[in-house]
Order: sequence, then structure tokens, then C-alpha cells
Amino acid sequence: MLFGFISDLSTNASVMLIVCVVAVCIFEAINGFHDTANAVATVIYTKTLPPVVAVVWSGFFNFLGAYLGGIGVAMGIVKLMPLNVMLEADLGINMALVLAILVSAIIWNLGTWYFGIPSSSSHTLIGALLGGGLAYVAQFTNNPEAKVNTAKAIEIGYALLISPLFGFSMAILLMYILRITIKKKTIFKSPDETKKEPPMWIRGILVLTCTLVSYFHGNNDGQKGVGLMLVILLAFLPLQFGFNPNVNPTELSGASRKLEVALNSAASTQPEYAANYQMLAADCGKLAMQVDSINMKDKKSVIDARKNAQALAKKLSASQKAGLIHDAEVSKTIKAELKSLSRAYEFAPGWVILTIALCLGVGTMIGWKRIVVTIGEKIGKTHLTYAQGASAELCAAATIGISSAFAAPVSTTHVLSSGIAGSMVAQGGVKNLQRKTIKNIAMAWLLTLPVTIALGWVLFHFFHLFM
Repeated sequence: MLFGFISDLSTNASVMLIVCVVAVCIFEAINGFHDTANAVATVIYTKTLPPVVAVVWSGFFNFLGAYLGGIGVAMGIVKLMPLNVMLEADLGINMALVLAILVSAIIWNLGTWYFGIPSSSSHTLIGALLGGGLAYVAQFTNNPEAKVNTAKAIEIGYALLISPLFGFSMAILLMYILRITIKKKTIFKSPDETKKEPPMWIRGILVLTCTLVSYFHGNNDGQKGVGLMLVILLAFLPLQFGFNPNVNPTELSGASRKLEVALNSAASTQPEYAANYQMLAADCGKLAMQVDSINMKDKKSVIDARKNAQALAKKLSASQKAGLIHDAEVSKTIKAELKSLSRAYEFAPGWVILTIALCLGVGTMIGWKRIVVTIGEKIGKTHLTYAQGASAELCAAATIGISSAFAAPVSTTHVLSSGIAGSMVAQGGVKNLQRKTIKNIAMAWLLTLPVTIALGWVLFHFFHLFM
């Protein structure tokens, strides 16, 4: 647990660490009532579930999704940052960085929530990370490792850009399919028209889609909170969290030795590719020797082992992708042992995952109403129908679920809002959209990244004055 490590820090640093951890929990709770309101809007506005039941139900499945979601998306968030620099940097500058990220993200999330604008917590977090990170690396001009992972940022940017377009298009398509296949038109009416509870089969579908959106939101957005918490822990306690304490050094050493043997064997049987095999085998041997003599109480020893394991994994993966591994057994060995290498530096303590899952679940149960009103009443000019609610949520759940499977962070807010908009267009054309709301959502979508990047940059320099 966190408090077991505080004795390794000064009193001031311990207090700042606790403040930052609490701030991450606040951010994730805000994420819960900011983003998860999207999941319950449809079941509330179609009178499928009472608001209190819907919010508690969604909160539970957000918790479950976050707790069971793995760490693929979390690692994508962590990889944005110049971790190797952070692990070796002075604690003061690291504190300025994490404070800039946290304060930027919380300010923008709370501001857009207050005005009931469905803004993306994903965009907010990534903008804050990039802004703070860019200001941070500018302090290390002589260090070639001091750079934000722009390739990862672009990859995430594509996922954030494409997912709403996908949700919008799929909602229109699904509404069209429903109109063709379902003869009973009750599903295309709003509760205001029927004045009754929806038929049980419709309620079942809407509860299912709400459950799926909630679970996959927890699965994707919960991991972002885990990634943010890991950035904090690595900034404050690189010795304790730079290397997975659950990985026995002999396991990592053994994986390196297996790779070394396999690569040297391939070099002897395939002389035309021997140079590449021998180079990789030498790197494997160096890592094995280093890990055999690792001192888990020495910061430099731990950080060097982490960096070298990371570098070796990158080289092996790059060689495979470039088609430089021509031996089937070597490829098989690399695939198997890469898991052991990555486990040494890609991990999240169980208590971190549990804490974030609880914060996301609890956050879902408070403050949800502002965003729900926007989703249910202000995107379209007509009341949300059963078909529109089900179509939008089914498309959102599928989009978020697929994105999580590929470890891509996406915005639940924008995916579901665009799904609602698509379903409104399918039922009444573009004229069925409320221009003011769409304009506000679009403005938030366009402004979130530049504003949070600027906030992160400015706040880093501000906090750096006092650290």
C-alpha cells in the first residue's frame, strides 16, 4: 500500500504525494459523474429505470469494468510521458509536473460539468499530460530521452477523432435496420407519447445497453485513472514503482537467457541473418547479467534494469515487425518471453486499480443530473425514443469495447453524444438536432485539447517556481 512507502520521503514530499493521490481520486470521481451520466441518460429519459436505480446500477458496473479491465489503456497513458527522465529527475520538478497535470484536468472537467456540456475526460487528461509534459521536457534540453511520446499521442488522437464518427454513422445504420426489421412501432415512440412504461422487452434491451456502456466506460476510462495514478507514483517513488515487485529478478534473467540461447542457435544455422541475431543475443546476455546482480534497494540499479528491459523488448518487437526474424522457433520464443520482459515494467498494483474503480463507481452516483439533461433533452428537438436510446448505447458500447480491446483510449462522452445525434438524424434528419447544443459540444470537443495543453504548460511553470 501507498502509506508503506511514505517513510522513504521527506515530510513535505509525503504530504504532496497524498495530495496528488487524493487529486487523482477526485479526477476519477468527476469522470464518473461527468462521463457516466451518458450511460444512464437513455434509461432515465425512456422511463426504463428510476434515476436512483439507474445511477446505482451504472455505478456498480463502472466499478466492475474498471476493476476487471486490465492495464492496456493505462499503459498507453503512461507511455505519453518521458518516464525514463522522470525516474531520474529531481523530485521538485516531478511534483511541478504532476500538479500541473492534475489541476489542469480537474479545472476543465469541473467547468464543463458545471455548464452541463458533455466534454471528454479523455481529451482533458491527454491534453493536460501533453501540456505539462511538453513544458517538463523543455527543462532537459541536453537529454535525448527528454521527449513526449508524439507517436503515441498521434495514435491516441486518431482513436479520439474516429470513434465519434464511427458512433454517429453506426447509430444511423442501426436505426435504419430497426425500421426495416421491427414491425411494431412502439419502439420508435417516446415515453411522452405512450404515457406508459415501455414494454418489458424494450426495457430489457435498454438496461442491457446501459449496463454495457457502464461496464466498458469503466473498462476504458478507469484505466486512464490507473495510468494517471501510475504517473504520480513513478514521479514520487521511482525506486518502489519503477520495477514490478511481483516479478522475481530470476524470472526476468531466465527469460533473457532463453532468448539469448535461441538467438545464438539461429545465428549458427542461418549465417545470412547471423549479425542481427548475434546483436540481439548480446543485448539479452547483458540484461541477464545486470538482473542477476540487481540491487532492489538501489535506485540506479532498478531504473537501469527497467530501461534495459524496455529497450530490449522494443528491439525484439521491432525486429519481428520488420521481418528480420526468420526462424520460427526464435519467433515463438520471443513472443513468449516478451511477456516476461514487459511484466517487469508494465504493471499496476492491485490497490491502485481498486482505488480507481471505487472512485469511478462512487462518482457515477453523484452529480450526474446536469449532463443527463443535456443528453436526454438538448441534443435533439424531440424526446428520446426507445429505439434512439438503444441504438446510441449499443453503438457506444461496441465502440468503447473494441477500443479497450486494442488498448486505445476513447471518449465515452463523444461516442455516446454522437450516437444520440446520429439516432436523431436517422429519425428526423439534420433539422431534428438542436444547433445550440451541438455547437456547444463541438466547441468543447475542439477547445478541450488546446485549452488543457495550454493550462498544463502554464501551470507547470507556475508550480515549478515553488518546487
